[in-house]
Amino acid sequence: MDAREPVETIQREMTVFARRARASAGRLHPELSLVSYTLLGHLEDSGGCRATDLAAHYALDKSTVSRQVGTLERSGLIERRQDAADHRVQVLHLTEAGRSILAQVTESRRAAFRERLAGWPEPDLERFAEYLVRYNAWAGDAGGASDDA
Repeated sequence: MDAREPVETIQREMTVFARRARASAGRLHPELSLVSYTLLGHLEDSGGCRATDLAAHYALDKSTVSRQVGTLERSGLIERRQDAADHRVQVLHLTEAGRSILAQVTESRRAAFRERLAGWPEPDLERFAEYLVRYNAWAGDAGGASDDA
């Protein structure tokens, strides 16, 4: 088999996956885009960080992150706090409302994944999970994320 064929299939299917993920994000919570959900998740996991850290982590343009942060802040889902170590730095943190919405959307997403994968045998699920971890661990893009990879 030509190695290009599976790579083309993977690329096509990952694109379908990304499109579906973006579309379903709006159904799970109308005001929370997939990017916003992802940023909230990172803020929860990291315990808070600077907007520039979010941009670097996800390989997003600073202006894109700035717009998202502004929207999340106006919605009351995140807040800025002065960094205890450096008072010149503003650190973004989830608010209680942000934690609540993130938890709701996360549970909805988990339920959707459980439903979609319900008929899969356990060894297939484990193998799929291992492949995704391996794929996402690749650091060839300097650790950032991209919609097209």
